[in-house]
Amino acid sequence: MPTTGLTGRYRKAAYSAAAAAGLFGTVIVPGVAQAHDYDDYGYGYGHHHKPKVVDLQLLAINDLHGNLEPPAGSSGTIKEIDPVTKQTVSTPAGGVEYLATALREARKGHSNSITVAAGDIVGASPLMSGLFHDEPTIEAMNKLGLDVTSVGNHEFDEGAKELLRLQNGGCHPTDGCYAKGRKFKGADFEYLAANVTNEKTNRPILDPYWVTKVDGVKVGFIGVTLEGTPNIVTAEGVKGLKFGNEVATINKYAAELKRKGVNSIVALIHEGGYPASPVYDFDCGAGGSGVSGPIVDIAKKIDPSVGAIVTGHTHNAYACSIPDPNGVPRSVTSAASFGRLYTEIDLKIDKRSGTVVRPSVTAANHVVRQNVPKAADITKLIDYYRTLAAPIANRALGWISADINGRGSADLEKPLGDVIADAQLAGLAPKDKGGAQIAFMNPGGIRSDLVFKASGAEGDGVVTYGEAFTVQPFTNMMQVKTLTGAQIVQLLQQQVSGPNEAAPKILQNSAGFTYTLDMTKTGAARVLVDSVRLNGAAIDPAASYRVAANEFLAGGGDGFPAFAAGTDKLVGASDLDLFAAYLGANSKAGSPLKVPAQDRIKIIGSGADKD
Repeated sequence: MPTTGLTGRYRKAAYSAAAAAGLFGTVIVPGVAQAHDYDDYGYGYGHHHKPKVVDLQLLAINDLHGNLEPPAGSSGTIKEIDPVTKQTVSTPAGGVEYLATALREARKGHSNSITVAAGDIVGASPLMSGLFHDEPTIEAMNKLGLDVTSVGNHEFDEGAKELLRLQNGGCHPTDGCYAKGRKFKGADFEYLAANVTNEKTNRPILDPYWVTKVDGVKVGFIGVTLEGTPNIVTAEGVKGLKFGNEVATINKYAAELKRKGVNSIVALIHEGGYPASPVYDFDCGAGGSGVSGPIVDIAKKIDPSVGAIVTGHTHNAYACSIPDPNGVPRSVTSAASFGRLYTEIDLKIDKRSGTVVRPSVTAANHVVRQNVPKAADITKLIDYYRTLAAPIANRALGWISADINGRGSADLEKPLGDVIADAQLAGLAPKDKGGAQIAFMNPGGIRSDLVFKASGAEGDGVVTYGEAFTVQPFTNMMQVKTLTGAQIVQLLQQQVSGPNEAAPKILQNSAGFTYTLDMTKTGAARVLVDSVRLNGAAIDPAASYRVAANEFLAGGGDGFPAFAAGTDKLVGASDLDLFAAYLGANSKAGSPLKVPAQDRIKIIGSGADKD
């Protein structure tokens, strides 16, 4: 459902709150009779005065993650209500060729249109983009007409220097240019990183905001990523950087913009929320009560001068109104992920004051459907990189008997998570490889599903290198460490306590390791300690065990400091290499890999990974 600025029951309360705060001239609130004439929109401006307004359309995306082609499996669908059956259905969606067509069609009839994003445009990308350090995605966004984006946590996967190269251009320092005479020119759009500063200079590593003029009125965009970025990116990726508080940073630069005469402000935030329904056009309800998560508290504290908030990170879809510090509803949106949706935000700007007429703001998400013509210029770009990647991407690694879901699984123990953990254990169990007895995989590192249906000419059930890369695009190096039984229990408890209590991150574990989670309890008590076993034997708190994990997880990432306390580290092959080797050793055309039974973690109650 579209989000409107102020309607019905909100009006009187909003007027009172705004009036008490002295906000008129900044936020204009309708619905209460005044000793003034009102224009067609119901705003009081004095006798016989018709305000001059500028119409502005914002088109927003987030969390594309380099998905130039339509994503495979459940990652390539969006939930919606069938208009005939009234049942929830999964509709194929996404693909930048279709996204470009949709955005170009949406811009028609709008003389003022700005295309924005809320981070993670690149990073954790499929092979077509990831193999070329995401240059293809930057080039696609240039053609798409992206104007400005905040950074996200995945923009730091290869470090700040690589992010600056994506912005400014130049060939990759190690891999060079990918074709003779074809130099990477960088992003035509602006990357914003207001809350990411250099530790030595305390200055933002990229511009904190971007200002443009719309019919003579200045409009400013402030971009931030989540403050917790260092917890979900490798230490090397954020080396030398500080990440500031989202609210404090936005409010600081909103004040600076206002001092410069910029009174129309939009925040682009790579942090998000969790709607109560997965349906893309879910109505969030009064005061945004139907959405939860970090963005709710953030939105409630951001300065009222910010007229709209575009968000991301959680890969969810919502178009809500959440009250600002003065209780006045404000539009807060997110367009799911992977280019499956875009958000259209329409607003009016008062030319006299230069401020967003808050009650005029409407926002709605739209599905990027695949029944429209492809954008020819994007198709040409994709064909170019597909040809370059083909010799690597099309190599067959193994066979599967059916879909093995990872990202698309709503279960705490994911079938593909079991396969990946088993692959890591198999590769690192030999004594000379680390002697691993247990392997753990972080759920957020599983970026897609293994889909039975052929994606190209390889045939059904064949897993190609490109498909395996899409599942594990980070190519993290594996590590084996020694942990005590007590530390392993602590590790399990950290899945559901501390920073992970509100949004549990359930590790995927290898065969032979079992335990029970009671999701009816709270915090660390959810792990039933007496149930933790390895090959049927109870874990001994005092004994030592060799545990395998990728370098991100082994370093304590995702809120698992127990891993960082491990000793006797041995560095092994990359996670992708182990995954590829396991598929080759454990599947054949006549004997494909079966879907795991998901019997390693016994679940009491319910819960969900939110990553």
